[in-house]
Amino acid sequence: MSLWPPVPIPALPRLSQVFFLHLFSAMEPRARPSDSLRVVFTFILLLATGSSENDQSLTFCGTWRHGRAPWRPSERLRLGVNLSPGCNGISISANESTLSVDGQITAQCQRQDVIQLHQFGLDSGEESHFCLYWEPLVDQLKLQVGGKNLTLCWPSRLQGSCCTDLSQGPNEPEAHYGIANGRVQTDIITDKTHVAYRFNGLSISCKALCDQARRGQTQVNTFVDSADHPCARSFEVEMNEDFTGYNVTSPGSIFESTATVHLPPLLKQAAKKSSKVVCTFFRNNSLFQEGHKKVRILSEVVEITVENEIITNLLEPIRINFHHDALPKMHSRRCVSWDTRKDPLQVKWLVDGCVTQQRGAEHTDCLCNHLTYFSVLVQLEPRPVRHLLALTTITSLGCAVSVISCVALIIFLCRKSRRSKEQSISIHLGLAVSLAILNLLFFFTGVLANVGGEGLCAWVGAALHYSLLSSFTWMGIEVFNTFWLVYMVFSPPPKPYVWNLVGFVLPAVPIIILAAVGGIYGQREVVPSDDVSNPYLMCWMKTNTNKALLAHYFTTMTVLVILVFSGIAMLFLVYRKISPRDEWRKNRVAFLSIWGLSCLFGTTWGLTFLDFGHLSDLVLFLSCILNSFQGFLLMLRFSMLEWMRKQAGGSALGSNSTGSTRQHMLQAPEKS
Repeated sequence: MSLWPPVPIPALPRLSQVFFLHLFSAMEPRARPSDSLRVVFTFILLLATGSSENDQSLTFCGTWRHGRAPWRPSERLRLGVNLSPGCNGISISANESTLSVDGQITAQCQRQDVIQLHQFGLDSGEESHFCLYWEPLVDQLKLQVGGKNLTLCWPSRLQGSCCTDLSQGPNEPEAHYGIANGRVQTDIITDKTHVAYRFNGLSISCKALCDQARRGQTQVNTFVDSADHPCARSFEVEMNEDFTGYNVTSPGSIFESTATVHLPPLLKQAAKKSSKVVCTFFRNNSLFQEGHKKVRILSEVVEITVENEIITNLLEPIRINFHHDALPKMHSRRCVSWDTRKDPLQVKWLVDGCVTQQRGAEHTDCLCNHLTYFSVLVQLEPRPVRHLLALTTITSLGCAVSVISCVALIIFLCRKSRRSKEQSISIHLGLAVSLAILNLLFFFTGVLANVGGEGLCAWVGAALHYSLLSSFTWMGIEVFNTFWLVYMVFSPPPKPYVWNLVGFVLPAVPIIILAAVGGIYGQREVVPSDDVSNPYLMCWMKTNTNKALLAHYFTTMTVLVILVFSGIAMLFLVYRKISPRDEWRKNRVAFLSIWGLSCLFGTTWGLTFLDFGHLSDLVLFLSCILNSFQGFLLMLRFSMLEWMRKQAGGSALGSNSTGSTRQHMLQAPEKS
């Protein structure tokens, strides 16, 4: 007869539960008496030493088998959350369309919500892996499902009681849809699919649990206070009528504090309902680290709150001084905050509302105009721009010269259009106008970014993006026009108004859509490698939003890839077409023709794709020189062709010298 217990094990500490099971299995009739005595003695010793230690966390993982998500919105995958304070336990259940987390294990977190999971890309596949993480010391509950981290209960200060030692209750029935391969920590419970798993909790003093955690750290750390403290430290500040400001310092290490918060006097006026401010210091910043692969939290996290109030737009900012390890100059750091009202599920660190002031390599001051979670992020994979000052100087000079050159070229082409009916002139004119606008805006973008602020910079960034797309479009039209002249000699080309619609109106369509979406254009920081604390500002697409990144790749990069490859292909086709001709070999236009067409087709912009490896600096300088001086090179091409026409004295080489490919390279007769 087996003595294995048919009922769930009581809420004993995890180590005691394991040996409790081994005790009963060892006491079966086949076991020898001496073996049973040894097991009982071992169990008593471990129970005496282990029962005083409580679980610091719970990790429950499994596979949610839900089948393929239907296309009907009403039956999409969703997450149901129903949490309230207490310690009655927690239940994780699942069916064909819903994963539910219900229970009472929190100290103060209360949440009832239904979250549509399709917004996190979880509408495909027949099953999804998930893990539920419970941290009783900070009252934090997180769910990782489908690779996405969702914060169900935000970290908070140390409370009076903590719900811990969660032990598994009775299993729910098996089903086709539900949770399979359930496990706690690394121990597999069962590989079968159950409708739900329930865990019962034990309420103990949070202070006692925190002391246990600190004692656990002393076994592996020489200095207790230098380790990341497992518990959040909180300080309450009472703002009296004569409140003149106050400094709150984190406990820190035995050598020096790691963060100091200065509460300004005007905070008293902003807090209308309450006079109590709570500052909480989280030394264990891994609680806030998820979702950042290229950045990490440099210092501890500070939460500043006023009970039952939302404080924003402070006239006098809160100053937080973070003391941290020294950073190399190649790494940049920024003050960031997480607004749980805007992003309640996922930790998203933003620079909005905070100004960064760096005081040496070990101190960073954050001046913020609102109350929430604050910290300092450091770039783990920095790529500041080398030789930024030299590149900026070259670009500014090139843009200024190109603007003047494009204006001169526009005047030249306008005069030519009065004497010649060649339709290529309108295409050259459109390219010159778009390049003039592009270089003019790029020349002033740095000044406008520093003077005009975020509002003006959004408009300038949109205009700069439009002029760039328009320039690329006109270069593409040049490619198409060359193909038409070479391979469709006897077909009439499209009218000039068609090219104007394509070159000037079509690029405005994506710009209008992106501007309507919002949050894409604004100030952009370009960090120099020699001084990461002094970035160069320009008006362009923002770098800290996924929308801007997608817009950049789906508009600018897509058009550029098409332009570069079509331009290179057209150069090859033109070379094959005209290289056998004797007059092309004899004249000096052999090199000038390919070089001139490269200016028209914009193939030099393809150097952007070669910016990597050991030749990165060389490619960057070549790209900067050729692209910023493109307007000047374009004018130089037409000037040389005009000079060659005059030297030819009206010969077939230059009978109508407007720079058309047909007349100056192919020697084809002019169409009526």
